[in-house]
Amino acid sequence: MSKNYFIGLFFLSLFLTSCGAYFNQPVVKQDARFGELTPKSKTLEDLPLPAEPVVVGVYNFKDQTGQYKNIEAGSTFSTAVSQGATTILIKALEDSKWFTPIERENLNNLLNERNIIRATRDEFRKNNSNEPNLPPLLFAGVLLEGGIISYDSNILTGGAGARYFGVGGSTQYREDRITVYLRAVSTSSGKILKTVYISKTILSQAVSANLFKFVNFQRLLEVETGFTVNEPVQLAMKDAIEKSVEALIIEGIKDNLWSTKEGKETNDQLVEAYLEEKEQEESMLLYHREQVARDYDNAIGLYGGANILDGDYSKKRLGYLARIEYTRKLSRNFSLNLNANAFQFRTGRSYTNRMISGDINLEYKILPEDDFSPYIYGGFGMINDLVKPQDNLQFGDLFFKTQYGIALEYFISERVGIRGFAEQHISFSDGLDKVVSGKRDDFYFNFGIGLKYYFNLGRNNAETTETP
Repeated sequence: MSKNYFIGLFFLSLFLTSCGAYFNQPVVKQDARFGELTPKSKTLEDLPLPAEPVVVGVYNFKDQTGQYKNIEAGSTFSTAVSQGATTILIKALEDSKWFTPIERENLNNLLNERNIIRATRDEFRKNNSNEPNLPPLLFAGVLLEGGIISYDSNILTGGAGARYFGVGGSTQYREDRITVYLRAVSTSSGKILKTVYISKTILSQAVSANLFKFVNFQRLLEVETGFTVNEPVQLAMKDAIEKSVEALIIEGIKDNLWSTKEGKETNDQLVEAYLEEKEQEESMLLYHREQVARDYDNAIGLYGGANILDGDYSKKRLGYLARIEYTRKLSRNFSLNLNANAFQFRTGRSYTNRMISGDINLEYKILPEDDFSPYIYGGFGMINDLVKPQDNLQFGDLFFKTQYGIALEYFISERVGIRGFAEQHISFSDGLDKVVSGKRDDFYFNFGIGLKYYFNLGRNNAETTETP
């Protein structure tokens, strides 16, 4: 039963990822259809209308990467991204309703056709003087320049797999990245009005499962299934370009280059939402790591956990642990930690002793601006056991020690973090368990989890009393 349960859970978890592709496999021919929308297509269409559309020209929004398609073996002359980025940009400008795009990519074709029209009308004008002149071309107040400046392959790869008695499966993934720059240039002065920068990741996934098993004598069963899902590069390009158009519109509103039809209130709402999104996304590093600068110099923590003494008794048993601590920040990565502990040693068949200790540690935070970060630390401390003559607790023997450990902390809010730790304490005595035997000093391990609260002393008061 346990084996079948394990196999069932494994296959279930295997196919939960991108299972839509697995259960919608192409088995019949499909007719032509309208192109897929991206998450930003709807956003562009839902933008408030402009006070007046801006006439823009796009001569060439091209692939500047020089990147060819990455394959596992051999060479290819296919480019990594589509060469039709100009067309995608013009469609995004049209969908936004904020711009009136005019033809500039194939301007020679347009001029040639106008010359043909003009010559034809001149011929008709010989017999009909009322033949109208050809209207003038629109000119652009703003030129849009830029292009696809980067395509990075395999910025993140990985996978997982397992096999048990011929039953197994695996999953693999790969992440690429495309980067787009878009700038608006004034045709009257040549001034660059605004530049925006957008990046988009492209995900590829592969999932496979197989069964290779002898079900009877000389009867071999082989079963194999799987699928691969590759995010289309063209849709990733479309998404990035549409996002760049949205950013350009709102950046222009922020700098008073143009405005919505509704006026200031709608402008402020759009800019506020945009700046909030931009601040959050700019705090993310490359591998989806969110960066938050927490300017707090002090912290207090409360923890509960367990300890285990490794002394002269052969039997090891868990005892309880309670801790309160204070932490003072010294620099971006380093901090000083003071803690007090109450715990219980339980070892051998019946030995039990209550202890208190005080530690001082120097901590190093490996990822100081991440929501999730590991710590390493070490320091010195003292232990004192509590004896109980005639029902009154008194201090007993005093021991000195050194300790080191690791910790993991995850912030659930701006000021509060959940922290777990594991540490080893090495005493300078062999008498923690009241038995002196052998050459090795006693040591013990602590494990715990708790909450940590961050704050500043006196800073809020100073800010509130400051006069303008």
